[in-house]
Amino acid sequence: MKFACLLIVAACSACAADVNEIVRRSVAGINADWNAAPAYDFTERDIVTRSGRRTVRTYRVTMIDGTPYNRLIAISGEPLPPAQAAVQERKLHQEISRRRKETPSARRARVAAYEKERRQDHALFREMVKAFDFKLAGEENVDGRRCFVLQASPKPGYRPSSRDTEVLTGMRGKMWVDAGQYQWVKVHAEVFRPVRFGLFIARVKPGTQFTLEQQPLKGNLWLPSHFSMNLNARVLLWSRRSSDDETYSDYRPAAADSRAAR
Repeated sequence: MKFACLLIVAACSACAADVNEIVRRSVAGINADWNAAPAYDFTERDIVTRSGRRTVRTYRVTMIDGTPYNRLIAISGEPLPPAQAAVQERKLHQEISRRRKETPSARRARVAAYEKERRQDHALFREMVKAFDFKLAGEENVDGRRCFVLQASPKPGYRPSSRDTEVLTGMRGKMWVDAGQYQWVKVHAEVFRPVRFGLFIARVKPGTQFTLEQQPLKGNLWLPSHFSMNLNARVLLWSRRSSDDETYSDYRPAAADSRAAR
C-alpha cells in the first residue's frame, strides 16, 4: 500500500514538472515571437460590433520608420473602388513623407507610444503565466498539430502587476501548446466573476472572453492568425457589450528601413 502511494506521489510530481516545463518553454516562444513581430507587415481584417452595429474593415498594416500604418484596402469584404484606393495610397505616401521630416524628439515620442501600447497588449498574456495555476488535461489535435492541453485557474495569492492585468484574477482559461515547438497554438480565457479593469471605474462581468490563435510563419517563429474578444462590462452607470474579431494574414518582411510601402 505504501509503495502504491509512493507511485502516485511520484506520478503527480512528474506531471507537475512536465506542466512547468511546457509553460516555461511556451513563454520563451511567445516572448521571442513578440520581439520579432514588428519586423513584418501584414493584412488585418477587423469585424467590430458596437451597440448592435457591425462594421467590417480590412487594412494593410505597414511598418514605417518604427511604427505601423494602417491603409484601408476593403470594406465589408469588397476592395475599395479605384478612386478611394487612390486616396488611401496618397495618404500612405503623405504619412511616409511626414515621418521622414519628423524631429528626433517627435519620432522618439511616436515610437515610445507604440512600444508602450505593445507592452500593454503583451502584458495580459505574459501575466497569465503568473496569475494561473496550470494542469495538464491531455492532448488534442489542432489544425493537424499535436498539442498539449492545459487548464488554467486563478492562482491563490496572485497580485496583479497593473490595473490592466487585474482582470486575470477573475478569469480561467485553456491553452493549447504545440507538442513539437512549444508554441501557443490557441489560448482561450473567460471571466467567471466580476472584476475591476483599467484606469476607469469599470467592472468586467461574466460573458467577457478572449481567444488568441497563432500559426507558424517560418522555423520556430509563430505569429497571430486570429484574435477575438467579447466584452461585457459596466462603466460607472452604463453597461457595455461589444465584440472585436481580428484576422491576420499575408505576413511579409517589412522594408529594411521600415519606410517603404508594400
